[in-house]
Amino acid sequence: MAISTTLILAGIGVTSLICQWAAWRVRMPAILFLLAGGIIAGPVTGFLHPEDIFGDILFPMISLAVAIILFEGSLTLRYEELKGHGKMVRNLIPVGALVTCIIGTLAARWILSVSWEVALLFGAISVVTGPTVIAPLLRAVRPTSKLANILTWEGIIIDPVGALLAVLVFEGIVSWGQGNVFSHSLYIFGKTLLVGFLIGAAAGYLNGLVLRKHWIPQYLHNAGTLTFMLGVFAISNEMAHESGLLTVTVMGIWMANMKQVPIDSILEFKESLSVLLISALFIILAARVEFTAIADLGWGLVAVLACLMLVARPASIFLSAIGTSLTWRDKLFLSWIAPRGIVAAAVSALFAFQLERIGYESAGVLVPLVFMLIITTVVIQSLTARPVAKLLGVQEPPAHGFLILGANPVARLIAQALKKHEIPAMLTDTNWENVRQARMENLPVYFGNPASEHAAKHMDLTGIGNLLILSPYKQMNSLATYHFLDWFGEHSVFGLTEGDQDQRARLQTAGMVQQTRGLFDGVSYAKLASLVSQGYTVKTTQLSEEFSYEQFLNQYQNEALVLFVMDGREHIHPVKAMDDLEPEDDWVLISLVPPQPQKERKERASDTDDQKATSNGEQRA
Repeated sequence: MAISTTLILAGIGVTSLICQWAAWRVRMPAILFLLAGGIIAGPVTGFLHPEDIFGDILFPMISLAVAIILFEGSLTLRYEELKGHGKMVRNLIPVGALVTCIIGTLAARWILSVSWEVALLFGAISVVTGPTVIAPLLRAVRPTSKLANILTWEGIIIDPVGALLAVLVFEGIVSWGQGNVFSHSLYIFGKTLLVGFLIGAAAGYLNGLVLRKHWIPQYLHNAGTLTFMLGVFAISNEMAHESGLLTVTVMGIWMANMKQVPIDSILEFKESLSVLLISALFIILAARVEFTAIADLGWGLVAVLACLMLVARPASIFLSAIGTSLTWRDKLFLSWIAPRGIVAAAVSALFAFQLERIGYESAGVLVPLVFMLIITTVVIQSLTARPVAKLLGVQEPPAHGFLILGANPVARLIAQALKKHEIPAMLTDTNWENVRQARMENLPVYFGNPASEHAAKHMDLTGIGNLLILSPYKQMNSLATYHFLDWFGEHSVFGLTEGDQDQRARLQTAGMVQQTRGLFDGVSYAKLASLVSQGYTVKTTQLSEEFSYEQFLNQYQNEALVLFVMDGREHIHPVKAMDDLEPEDDWVLISLVPPQPQKERKERASDTDDQKATSNGEQRA
């Protein structure tokens, strides 16, 4: 029975959603499930034949999708980040990329006997890792903050840098193929570079200026930037063959480094776009993979992958680590982690088609080779990274720290108390004055929306596994709650009572939001802020046989509010209801207490009244 095109297109969308959900459930990179879904839909079941469905528009569609991916990646490349994250990261970008490219090129050339052009392009593509595959792996493994930062920033920076390298290599190959002599090939390559850099820089400056000057309304920023970028991509290709990818990469880098250009919303927009467009793209790409093409590579495929994983990556790490303080354990762990991701898959599919079209027959091995590199590195390293980290002793202890939504005076007091007990705490707020005060108090703080993609890449959550909502902004509170229920789990998200919002939450089907409410004996943020304004402070109390919990309550006339308890194993727990609290003698209480006990305040107030009366009597006398 013939399957309708409508059903196939709908099936691609449903499959991409299922793959994204599966990746979320098992905390693994989504690309692995998307590729598996495409292979099942294509060569395994025969349900999807992209050439039959899309015909002549297949590769123009892939070209536009790759342009979007490269543009988004280049928007994250800021010059100051190249020098702001330590010597190891600075070394890894040029040294690691060069070593990986050389070894990948030689392995493909000598083991698989492909042409030098195709081998060089494979070497360039194999450089790219990317944050979309690194971030889920790090969340599952929890290496030390030093190693997590190195891998995170390597992925963020090498994503656009590696893509730019692959584009330049591709442009050189295409230019050489168009020229009959060396001078003409050099002319074509120079023209491609000139058009790419000039058009890209001009388009980036113009688009950045439009956004900065607010010449278009806010709701058109995302759609306007996307359509303008695609138009520039098409115009550049018309001016110089295949220069469009270089143009959009340069455009993104230019915009990322312009002052006061609001690109964060564009990056967030890409997150939604990726679920629809990029997820479908990878299913379509994977559906074109042929098992016979993989089988034809034979043991040479295994040898090439082994060279990249066991030779190129360790060589990159150990050479880049010269002059750093990394231990041999750190270097071994970094040597094992280098999963490839979205850019490698998309670029390889597009470039292989283009090279085959201009006569490079061996370009057909590029797609199965890169896809197997992605699958092998993601699967093997995701499954083995945690035991390797544990074996090498580079794994963080359990993530018992807190991400605190809000950097207001209440949140800062609690963060300071947690800091004294060496409990990781990260504040986040959209109010600049609160963020500034937190920085002045030497507290780690993130300025922005903690549920954004920018936060996922830039907010250091090493050692943090709980969310504590201490913010008056109800909409942001709900947004963060939904986001981190997925991230940390329903038993690690804690929020204050929010009055009317709680009543509305009861009417919603998503009951988990209601389960997070009622922290700190059911007080609201307004009540906490009022107590702090009255002089209440956060105090730590060690219970013992000589000073019990009942004595603690009596000392403060039941006015103290217990916020956290730390048990005998030094595990910290936020308190929901004080009536249910039964601390043992060796526990520690972190509480919000009045300036002094009520009795002392009354006596002091009485003494003050007596002094005023005496003073008034003396004045009358």
